[in-house]
Amino acid sequence: MNGRSLLSTAAVVCLLLAAASGQQNYLGFDRNDYPGDGNLKTLRQTFFYTGYWVNNPPGATSNSWAGHRATVESAGFGFLVLFNGRLYGELKTVANAQRLGKADAIFAASSARREGFPRGTIIFLDQEQGGRMLPEQRAYIYGWVDAISTAGFRAGIYCSGIRSTDGENVVTAEDIRQTSGSRQITYWATNDACPPSPGCSVSLPPPSPLKSGVAFAEVWQFAQSPQRKDVAGRCPNYSRDGNCYPPGTNPSQGLHVDLNTATSADPSHGRTH
Repeated sequence: MNGRSLLSTAAVVCLLLAAASGQQNYLGFDRNDYPGDGNLKTLRQTFFYTGYWVNNPPGATSNSWAGHRATVESAGFGFLVLFNGRLYGELKTVANAQRLGKADAIFAASSARREGFPRGTIIFLDQEQGGRMLPEQRAYIYGWVDAISTAGFRAGIYCSGIRSTDGENVVTAEDIRQTSGSRQITYWATNDACPPSPGCSVSLPPPSPLKSGVAFAEVWQFAQSPQRKDVAGRCPNYSRDGNCYPPGTNPSQGLHVDLNTATSADPSHGRTH
């Protein structure tokens, strides 16, 4: 996913309203691999919340986050609870994408309960592919959203906030919202292009999610590891190896992160205390 992002008039209005209300934003991180119990204290000095997978992250054959929810919460973190969704290449081969979405949501809810997340926690479906959603993708997404809600959780979606370069100029988050009907979905937009992203920066205060270009986003992922050269090639402060490392860590540890800003210190509302 690449391209440029433009702030709409609605986004500008929201930015002004947020500034007038003194809305606070909170810095967080996510990564596919659990950082280890010993690194939580250091990470908490910078971040308020962390991503937390309830199934295998993209490209992984296991989930190293499993079983660590209580430890992460005890270290003072809030959560961005994540479920890795299906790619179009798989969806186009199944007989019923909506049914698969519902089955995956049931699995996601079961995993979240097993991890100890309370009812009402927002679980974000990881939609890795951008542009306009194809019929199979929409069927899967909305089947998942409906079933997650039925299971007692709330639905969120992680998706692109960058305009596609396929000639349609589509922002995935806007496309999903416009076709979702009356469904209540929380949006986590990813846009690591500079601007609007500040790059691999943890300077305070963190930017507002509204600056992502998605006026309704409550979470914005503004830096990824590794740096995407085609999208974020002009972004500052990445390490020489192309990754984004948090303060207090040495690149030799390999503790690279993606950076997020949110309107809550617990965006998924997944804390129990």
